[in-house]
Amino acid sequence: MGGIDLQETARDRALELPAAGFERPFGPEVDVAKVLGKVFLLLIPVQDTPVVVLKAEPRDAEALRAAHPEITPGYHMNKRHWITLNPGGSLPEELVRELVTNSYLLVVEGLPRSRRHVDPATFLAGDPGSSRTDGPAA
Repeated sequence: MGGIDLQETARDRALELPAAGFERPFGPEVDVAKVLGKVFLLLIPVQDTPVVVLKAEPRDAEALRAAHPEITPGYHMNKRHWITLNPGGSLPEELVRELVTNSYLLVVEGLPRSRRHVDPATFLAGDPGSSRTDGPAA
């Protein structure tokens, strides 16, 4: 998957998630996805190559890096808790979408329960739309 396709897949999935949106706090070249003010995804150029940076559980991040050469430690982020998806490899689109969702859920898990738009424990169990709470959208 090329860099543009990689970023578009990640962006499309992020925009499907409740209360998620993009900002550009670091300038026009860096898109940052947040849920209720907390970052879960960055779309950035690294040496003119579009990459995706995501939050991940440390054990998952380690296993993903071992299994996929196009997954590396998080660029300019905590190397234990963030990963970078690089283009040019054979990452399946569904894996990219799953990693975006997992990053989102890790961040939501850290929010106070009263602010969560989804229950991280049940979000993937069924229709994601049915897991929403009645809270306000960000």
